[in-house]
Amino acid sequence: LSSCGSRKTVQKGKLMDFTSTVIIPLLFGSLGIFALFRLLQWMRMRAYLQEAVVVITGATSGLGKECAKAFHAAGSKLVLCGRDSEKLKELVQELCAVKNHRKNRHKPHTVVFDLSDTKTVVNAAEEILKALGHVDILINNAGISFRGTIVDTGLDVDKKVMETNYFGPIALTKALLPSMIKRRQGHIVAISSVQGKISIPFRSAYAASKHATQAFFDCLRAEVEQYDIEVTVVSPGYIQTNLSLNAVTADGSRYGVMDKTTAQGQTAAEVAQVVLNAVGQKKKEVLVAGLTPCLAVYLRNLCPRLFFTLMASRAKKERKAKGS
Repeated sequence: LSSCGSRKTVQKGKLMDFTSTVIIPLLFGSLGIFALFRLLQWMRMRAYLQEAVVVITGATSGLGKECAKAFHAAGSKLVLCGRDSEKLKELVQELCAVKNHRKNRHKPHTVVFDLSDTKTVVNAAEEILKALGHVDILINNAGISFRGTIVDTGLDVDKKVMETNYFGPIALTKALLPSMIKRRQGHIVAISSVQGKISIPFRSAYAASKHATQAFFDCLRAEVEQYDIEVTVVSPGYIQTNLSLNAVTADGSRYGVMDKTTAQGQTAAEVAQVVLNAVGQKKKEVLVAGLTPCLAVYLRNLCPRLFFTLMASRAKKERKAKGS
């Protein structure tokens, strides 16, 4: 019995020696390597964003405005685009007033144009290139949402949403792309939506425009890889912005309601940081949503019949809630 006990004591001692001499150093070594990797990643991202010419559409409010703040803090040279010249001026003043520890001395440049007018988009691209010489990063952010039934929605409303959410961004992208190809350098970002991957009832025009956006930029990514141009598609869920307030309805009027899901969504500042990191790390695609929307995306692909049943049930509930 004594020999058996001494054998166990020896084995326990060997185990403790193995833990202290092998496992613990290995664990600390792994943590050190991970920390070094993250530091190098951060330094690379900072170098990538600092001094980069960044064009942001829809910069006067919501996610676009927060992206402007995030990229300005990162030391980028900003080109802020929007329809309201006064709001753009106010944003420039706000950014210049911020005491940035990286001392971004570049005053943001502003370009006023309507993304739904593709002719003015081309002129805006020419103005940007003339003023800055080139574009390093293009963030296609501007967009409009939609609320309404398909049967009641006029085709002109569908076209309006597609012009702003799809044709406008691709027109700007195509206008700036040749200069990127010539330099063999550039990064194009599309702010899409979870609804670019799944469709929910009473959002037909918006979901269609975002599905088109997803498809276009997926194709673009493959085609421009040979020129070392990056393409990132960011697909957020609900964000606390005025998107639902400014959404168009079936007859083209303003929706004017803050949806509960929108009010409870992520803040625009949080999503802007995700966009900044996605660009800095040159990610191909990022899904920025809660558990339920993410599960819905996978459910649509893995079990479509169940997904369709759930969407039909959702449509029924919404109709009942609205008394129609």
